[in-house]
Amino acid sequence: MSATATDTYLVEARHVKKYFPIRSGLLSRVVGNVKAVDDISFGIREGETFGLVGESGCGKSTLGRVMLNLKSATDGEVIFQGQNIHSANAREMQRLRQEMQIIFQDPMGSLNPRFLVSDLIGEPLKLHRRMSGAEIDERVVQLMELVGLDASRRNRYPHEFSGGQRQRIGIARALALEPKFIVADEAVSALDVSVQSQVLNLMMKLQKELGLTYLFIAHGLNVVRHISTRVGVMYLGKMVEVSPTDDLFAKPLHPYTKVLLSAIPTPGIKKERIILEGDVPSPANPPSGCRFHTRCPYVQDRCRSEEPLLRTVEGDRQVACHFPLI
Repeated sequence: MSATATDTYLVEARHVKKYFPIRSGLLSRVVGNVKAVDDISFGIREGETFGLVGESGCGKSTLGRVMLNLKSATDGEVIFQGQNIHSANAREMQRLRQEMQIIFQDPMGSLNPRFLVSDLIGEPLKLHRRMSGAEIDERVVQLMELVGLDASRRNRYPHEFSGGQRQRIGIARALALEPKFIVADEAVSALDVSVQSQVLNLMMKLQKELGLTYLFIAHGLNVVRHISTRVGVMYLGKMVEVSPTDDLFAKPLHPYTKVLLSAIPTPGIKKERIILEGDVPSPANPPSGCRFHTRCPYVQDRCRSEEPLLRTVEGDRQVACHFPLI
């Protein structure tokens, strides 16, 4: 997928692959590869939230890190504002780092417990030499107030805050350099349901006020529904469906998406839960043809031998399936 005059992207993945070598023996000889991300292309428009979902181990967090060049790509390109970030030199990457940030899943694990909150939030400003002294302290106060924290508590340690408050600290830190693009990697999965809602509402508020663009990675579709403009569904290193959020929930095109939707409880509505048979295949030895065919309830002979390509089927909707649910 490439940008056109009518469909340009702030950030775009073009045939991105990320393989991890499997080594064996005393000489650590490479005997295979784990294909965590295997030829994925998609784009994220400025100001939108692209939700990325899939089962654990499907490669979505790896893809998120490749999109920021926190992990190098085995092949393919990631284009940010017209530049391939994986071919950028050290100086160019330092500049790009200010435009691209990440919010991690575990707010406690991502914050150094020996640092004061003021130091944690202000550290990016020091590293990039954007401010110093009193200017940094003033900016920290602004950021804490922006994310709904009491700035008078800035000289306390992370353990003195609740889980939701620590995630707000992580968000404030990510915003310090005024980025345009943020990867939120399972940013609310470690929080209670009520706190999840508060953090999601905060992220949407910040997006509107600051013009942010998000890649929002989550385990399930129920979390991305209220924040995402479009949704990409991953299975075993492949993108199997990309669709506007409302369209995807109204009528999924890929059988795997239908399975994920069936797992979402709906109060007052009884619906059939689709249970997949068998285990998720190994990304080191994925099935031939469609990678989902070993568990797909609609499998046909063609699925076992021919790999489906991600193709446009309805307006802004794409699916990698020989027999989409149209």
